[in-house]
Order: sequence, then structure tokens, then C-alpha cells
Amino acid sequence: MEYILIIISAIFVNNIVLAKFLGVCPFMGVSNRLSTAAGMGGAVTFVLTLATIVTYILQKYVLEAFGIEFMQTITFIIVIAALVQMVEIMLKKISPPLYQALGIYLPLITTNCAVLGVAILAAGNTDFDLLKSAVFAFANALGFALALVIFAGIREHLELMEVPKGMKGVPIAFVTAGLLALAFMGFTGLV
Repeated sequence: MEYILIIISAIFVNNIVLAKFLGVCPFMGVSNRLSTAAGMGGAVTFVLTLATIVTYILQKYVLEAFGIEFMQTITFIIVIAALVQMVEIMLKKISPPLYQALGIYLPLITTNCAVLGVAILAAGNTDFDLLKSAVFAFANALGFALALVIFAGIREHLELMEVPKGMKGVPIAFVTAGLLALAFMGFTGLV
């Protein structure tokens, strides 16, 4: 039951992009097309989950063991950058079409503050063990992907609508993101 609460909370109630405002840059930048949003969501899910598992282990067995917790941020950034590079190299060899489809979005994951934020939140939560941290990371990544795909679908639909000239483009995107965040606030009492 505890895992279900973690999942529901991370996806709907405390959505990493709509409630915590982490990862807003890729949220706004990659949400023009549904296909690119889905690809970015999948890549972020993989990297965020893997990065949180690795950083949790580093936090508990290296940083805390040697009393160097102050190195957390720089260590996590280096780990995330290395993981993204590994994923990029593996995709290039294993699936060139997927590598081409993701294009510039893979390196953008390195600078996605949602990945670093979730890793820090998971490592800092004293109630979490490795499995709960992994579930927390995966659920946050799914929440990010869900918000990104919904937002991309709405933005594609808005291109077909008659939007006032002063609201076209970025202004209507910000209004839509705000309304989406308000919609997700409706889940607040759920957990």
C-alpha cells in the first residue's frame, strides 16, 4: 500500500513539473509535438530512474560513509551527465532510429533539473530505502511524462484553434500550463 501511495502522490498530487516546478524548461521547449514529447518522456523516465538508483547508492554508501555529504550536488551532476552519455552511446549502437528521433533531447536531459531534483529528494528522504527511492523516481518520471504528453496534445490542438494574435505561441502555452497545473491541484486531497 505504501508503494501505491508513493506512486499516486508522485504522479498526480506532487507532480514534479506542475507542483514542484522542476523541469519546466524541457516541459515548455519539447511540448510542441506529441511525438517528441513522448520520446522525451521515455528518455527522462529511463535516465531519472537509473540516476536516482545510482545516486542513492552513492549517497548512502560513499558520501554519508565518509562524511562528505557536502559533495552531494556536484557528485549527482557528474553521475547524471555520465549516465546520459552512456545512454546516448548505447542508443547510437543498439537503436540508431531511436537515437535519431531523440536527437538533441538526450543531451538536454543532462540539464533537466527534474532529474537532479528527484535524485536529491530521494536521497534526502530518511523514510526511503533503495526500492522506495526507485519507485519514487519512476513515478516522478511517469508524472513528468504524463504532464508533458498532455501538454503537447493540448498545444497541438491549440494550433488548430483561433487564438487571439497577442496570445499565439508562448503566451497561450504559459496560460495552458497554468491551467494544467490547476487541474492537477484537484488531486491534492487524494493522498
